[in-house]
Amino acid sequence: MTSNKISSFREFYPTYLREHSNSTCRALHYIGSFLVLSVLFFAISTSQYKLLWVLPVIGYGFAWVGHFFIEKNRPATFTYPFYSLLGDWVMLKDFLTGQITKKLKDAGVTA
Repeated sequence: MTSNKISSFREFYPTYLREHSNSTCRALHYIGSFLVLSVLFFAISTSQYKLLWVLPVIGYGFAWVGHFFIEKNRPATFTYPFYSLLGDWVMLKDFLTGQITKKLKDAGVTA
């Protein structure tokens, strides 16, 4: 992340996308997010609430592998935890709605 203090998600998201410029890193985020949703649904629908403890392990595990081994950068979670969590879901939404390429380009990411 930049050293300047970010004060809104609107300001944060382009930086977040630049830190996810590698498509494999983004794919790992998407996999983690889908697994989180799947486990969440399963745990609630079967009343197996003790499974909920694995949600952060799944979500952050996939994302951090992408950052540490592929992007080779520091996850935004450490500096902006709320914006980073929101960024994961907005990036997934942008991917699912076909907007991710445009948003990446607007953020200055070249493929």
